[in-house]
Amino acid sequence: MSNEFDSNDTLPDFAKVGQPVPEFTLDAFDPTEGGFVNVDLGALRKEGKWVILFFYPADFTFVCPTELADLATRYEDLKKLGAEVVSVSTDTQYSHMAWKTSERLLENVRFKMGADPTGEVSRFFDVWDYDTGLALRGTFIINPEGVLVSSEINFYNVGRNADELVRKVEANTYLIQHPAEVCPAKWTPGQKTLTPTDQMVGKVYEALIDVD
Repeated sequence: MSNEFDSNDTLPDFAKVGQPVPEFTLDAFDPTEGGFVNVDLGALRKEGKWVILFFYPADFTFVCPTELADLATRYEDLKKLGAEVVSVSTDTQYSHMAWKTSERLLENVRFKMGADPTGEVSRFFDVWDYDTGLALRGTFIINPEGVLVSSEINFYNVGRNADELVRKVEANTYLIQHPAEVCPAKWTPGQKTLTPTDQMVGKVYEALIDVD
């Protein structure tokens, strides 16, 4: 079964933050079940899931297994926040299975490993490198309403930090319940948020420390 977008949607050129993401399917290897599955963004949306798409360049490379291993350490935390993680590269699901079996760094990976060999999904999320045919290191957070709320793209040579990804999901899950508020830099659950008003213009310092 090939990857495909819902033909009923008129696709924009690229995914854009703040805009809906069309429903699509993605072939994948499921390390938990040990077999091949189909990831359906529409089905995850109906379940009320947040979706994290974690693009990386290729299986059997060097930085990539360290990133997936790091992400695996926070997978249960992300699931508790209502999120499902799908790692994605331009390899096939068969390559994912072989890599997961041979690379010891991946022994704790339990999230589905999506296959995008045609690059269709990678091109839509603007991580496709036309010179190499690989995907750059892109991280995308889609809320349960299907809206892209976070986009991060890094080059090949620097790995990401799953702790910061968890922080972003924590902030976004809080804000979807409190839409009038905003989260300041380095916000973590339990810390003060801001509710912007005209009186706060030029007075953010005072608002953060409750000084009149």
